[in-house]
Amino acid sequence: MEIIISELDDASKRVTLIGKLDIAGAEKIDLPLATVAGSRKNVVVDMVGVDFIASIGIRHLVMAAKAVSRANGKFLLLNPTPMVTEVLVTAGLEQMLPIVRSEGEILAAFQS
Repeated sequence: MEIIISELDDASKRVTLIGKLDIAGAEKIDLPLATVAGSRKNVVVDMVGVDFIASIGIRHLVMAAKAVSRANGKFLLLNPTPMVTEVLVTAGLEQMLPIVRSEGEILAAFQS
């Protein structure tokens, strides 16, 4: 798992994940994702490069989303693959982990 963190604007960060979000991948993203979620109002997690997600990976995303929510921010998942989307929807997490498909949708979500 590779994690790349970049600025979107003063209040927002983009976290790009590449690889498998399994036990080993979740361990790699744990601290960086928690740090970003605790320090920014809005967080976008670019999931286009994630080809597998396990329950431990979902747990880290949910914990980060809760941290952002406590600060009245938005936590969004950008372009997860169809398989990852199916896992998240089947788990009933589309409200807690909203999925967006474009930069325009990110901007609209942040403004609402």
